[in-house]
Amino acid sequence: MLRIESLDAHYGLFQALFGVALAVAPGETVALIGSNGAGKTTLLRAIAGALRVRPESLQLDGEPIGGATEREQLARGIALVPEGRRLFPSLTVHENLQLAATNGRRGSWTIERVLESFPGLRALLSRPATALSGGQQQLVAIARALVCNPAFLLCDEVSLGLSPLVIDEVYQLLALARRDGMAIVLVEQNVRRALVESDRYVCIQKGRVVLEGISASADRHAVAQAYFGV
Repeated sequence: MLRIESLDAHYGLFQALFGVALAVAPGETVALIGSNGAGKTTLLRAIAGALRVRPESLQLDGEPIGGATEREQLARGIALVPEGRRLFPSLTVHENLQLAATNGRRGSWTIERVLESFPGLRALLSRPATALSGGQQQLVAIARALVCNPAFLLCDEVSLGLSPLVIDEVYQLLALARRDGMAIVLVEQNVRRALVESDRYVCIQKGRVVLEGISASADRHAVAQAYFGV
């Protein structure tokens, strides 16, 4: 169980998160919903170790892990697919995947399994990351996270700027991870898609949790109001 309790996060003197609390169970998908600047990305970065937070504000199976480095969180099974993909531009697709597999955990998600799941990636292996389309880069970014074999996969704006067809491919890949029991924390600007793809939702507004519930029974009007801070 990944548990967040009274989590505050800062960028210098600016406070971005205020007492955020939520829990993510193994195998569960939780959607973070909110407008731009609400604090969703900040929360993912805090979980992944990119921002320093109090140790007790982030717990994994009862162990305080807040403030650990990104490498330490990856070793614990927490991997981030960041907004903007952030592939290594000087490396080929295969080298990006190899580097992730080497630094990740052992498990069922190997490079070969990723290629079997999405054969279209095989033709891209020798290409530099900069030679890919946005959709191809997003698939590689998710594949790179999967070969780290995380227990908790944090996905930040995975469909941003992509065509509907590519978005479906991205979610097909995430569905395979879910079937393996991987927990997913999903940031998705398309609220309808976020609710369809998740078990639970959490609305964040101005760095605070303002609404949460079961996605299948969500009141769309209430979610829209929380999204816009009404």
